[in-house]
Amino acid sequence: MQNKKKVVVTGLGAVSSIGIGKEAYWQALQDGKSGISPITSFDTSFLRYKRGGEVKDFRAEEYIPPRKAKFFGRASQMAIAASQMALDDAKIIQKEISRQRFGVMVGTTIGEKPLEELSELWARGNYKEIDKKRILQSSVNNISVNTAVYFKAQGDNFMFTTACAAGNYAIGWGADLIANGELDYCLAGGADSFFYVAFLGFQRLYAMAPDRCQPFDKNRKGMMLGEGSGMLMLESLESAEKRGAQIYAEIPGYGLSCDAFHPTAPDVSGIAKAMEKAILYSGLNYKDVDYINAHGTGTPANDKAECAAIKQVFKDHYSQVAVSSTKSMLGHAMGAASALEAVACCFAVKYDIIPPTINFETPDPDCDIDCVANVSRKQKVRVALNNGFAFGGNNACVAIKKFTG
Repeated sequence: MQNKKKVVVTGLGAVSSIGIGKEAYWQALQDGKSGISPITSFDTSFLRYKRGGEVKDFRAEEYIPPRKAKFFGRASQMAIAASQMALDDAKIIQKEISRQRFGVMVGTTIGEKPLEELSELWARGNYKEIDKKRILQSSVNNISVNTAVYFKAQGDNFMFTTACAAGNYAIGWGADLIANGELDYCLAGGADSFFYVAFLGFQRLYAMAPDRCQPFDKNRKGMMLGEGSGMLMLESLESAEKRGAQIYAEIPGYGLSCDAFHPTAPDVSGIAKAMEKAILYSGLNYKDVDYINAHGTGTPANDKAECAAIKQVFKDHYSQVAVSSTKSMLGHAMGAASALEAVACCFAVKYDIIPPTINFETPDPDCDIDCVANVSRKQKVRVALNNGFAFGGNNACVAIKKFTG
């Protein structure tokens, strides 16, 4: 077996409800800022709940020429913007790298909004109103394709549709391609934007909270939906050192598991297996892990199962591992969730600061973990685990390690 290359993160991009750009995003995480607000991007009058983690101040034309931006849906616009941020952060000059060795991996839950619009026209029988251009724009793979075309990346291109774990799948797969020598550079992350089908669906599942998300709190009432994009610039350590690039973190490995018998409910064993695999495949011991960015949706069943899985994996060491849910601030950004959380983990291991779980008021005996309640914490972080779990039983955990040379 060939020796695997070390994979490092050299650039970060974030479009989120708490801040756009890595500096604004990271500062807001440290400050425990809430991005939950009344939804303005679509009509909520017929919905029971009307709040979420909406990105308010995103202007695509600041990142994409208007003549090009008009051909992209909002999710693609956010993915391209976050990717541009990551490329700029990594100080990569595109004309100096091989297009064939440059890949794009993106995760999503919903895809682009035209799919919703076409479905509505079809349901109403208005077939003649369906614009053929919108049909092309509605393809689920468009987000990764649009990003690759925009940046002239001709290496591997893949769209992961593993729902709320999709961002982690994209990062893990991209890291594998670099570790195996198939790519030199890879933009990896996730993107999703708001529209009413997702809101209606989660409300019909009685999974949403009325006004705020309270992960691990005894009185938690559910999740808050969010939107945005997080993108990481991955490259080999050899490439990064040759360029003299800054390095945020190393991606030593990741773990996947499938709750084949529990596709609609969190399963402790499936969650634990993903974390165990991430630790094992990274060549780590569970005592090396200092921080877990939890899936932490704020739903009663999910938080309880995740905490039980943490206890199973970390045994009597579990109380010494800091755990926080940044979804308490961002909302659940669907396919972008674990990607934005990966950005947070990269900052945590680089700067030894753990973002908090806000809105925590009442401890829950079933969630007796160290949830870094309400205030960020200065603490050494050698390894962070980034958890992402999804309807359908897809679980993904990415290990993010402090780079020490």
